[in-house]
Amino acid sequence: MGERVFVVGVGMTDFVKPSARPDWDYPDMAREAGSQALADAGLAYERIEHVAVGYCFGDTTAGQRAVYELGHTGVPVINVNNACATGSTALMVARSAVAAGMAECALALGFEKMGRVATYSDRAYPLDRHIASMNARHEKSDALITAQMFGNAGREHMQRYGTRAESFARIAVKNHRHSVHNPRAQFQKEFSLEEVLASPMQFPPLTLLQCCPTSNGAAAAVVASESFVRAHGLAARAVEIAAQAMATDLPSTFKAGDIEMIGADLTRTAARRVYEASGLGPEDVDVIELHDCFSTNELITYEGLGLCAPGKGGELIDSGATSYGGRWVVNPSGGLISKGHPIGATGLAQCAELTWQLRGEAGKRQVEGARVALQHNLGLGGAAVITLYRRDPD
Repeated sequence: MGERVFVVGVGMTDFVKPSARPDWDYPDMAREAGSQALADAGLAYERIEHVAVGYCFGDTTAGQRAVYELGHTGVPVINVNNACATGSTALMVARSAVAAGMAECALALGFEKMGRVATYSDRAYPLDRHIASMNARHEKSDALITAQMFGNAGREHMQRYGTRAESFARIAVKNHRHSVHNPRAQFQKEFSLEEVLASPMQFPPLTLLQCCPTSNGAAAAVVASESFVRAHGLAARAVEIAAQAMATDLPSTFKAGDIEMIGADLTRTAARRVYEASGLGPEDVDVIELHDCFSTNELITYEGLGLCAPGKGGELIDSGATSYGGRWVVNPSGGLISKGHPIGATGLAQCAELTWQLRGEAGKRQVEGARVALQHNLGLGGAAVITLYRRDPD
């Protein structure tokens, strides 16, 4: 198991539409989020012994350039790129360094200044097998490829289980409603079910308001060992990472259906590992931040996390079980759909939100009495990272 590891400081910038701040560069984002996390922990950058930096759009050592805004101390800086799971993978790298005794205190930082997707004609495309699997079942479309993937998964769920388009739309209604109380969210506006369903169709059943926007921003977390926490008097606000697991693609990803192709079995596998390692289950969880890049994925992820049986995700959202007053509060931040999705920052923004929730510092979006939190971050290509956080009663 190694050392117990705690989150002792978190920070994040506002998440914004790229055109809203065109001159905002990634070193500025990193400085802002990293400085917030260090200040939150009450630590100087010189205390950091290991750094992991996640991003998808940028040059090879952009991680170093980013953290040089915080200082030049000669510590290892590892650059991480793991699709949309990049931020949580950076957190996993930092946590692993502390758990293994390589460092007493580490920083995980994620940022994204979104740009044009670079493609290469002389080598394999990382999603070629996923796309081939999907194309074997469906006619080709000009729609955005990710909208096709998650839209087809939603349609398959409707065909298998009778799920209604309105159930997917209710997820967007919920998450947009949650974001009203998140000052860092890209969108802070509530929408009715009728407005969500009437927004422009991207790929059935996904309308525009059920899809995450393009975003810029950064987030960061400082993690430390139990001995470091005690030595520096950080226990009062420290949040333990009780368990963490990553799963990558399985044979079912390519041989089953669209639901499996977008990572349902990765989620199920990583969740099982986390529950086994922590001795906790979904019944113990109070608050969840999960990867709602599209509304269909949130509903499918309910089932992968064990919040309900396969095929029952529609009933779960329709019942109100995943919002305030229900069994769990899912995506109190507004999720990717409303908070935004700067790819490298998303996993660490989820960490920040759950840390604030477990400390009781989430303001109007606070989940009352939250003590156990679950994070799910998914990247096609593929990786699912699940992290379980715990804070003991005061």
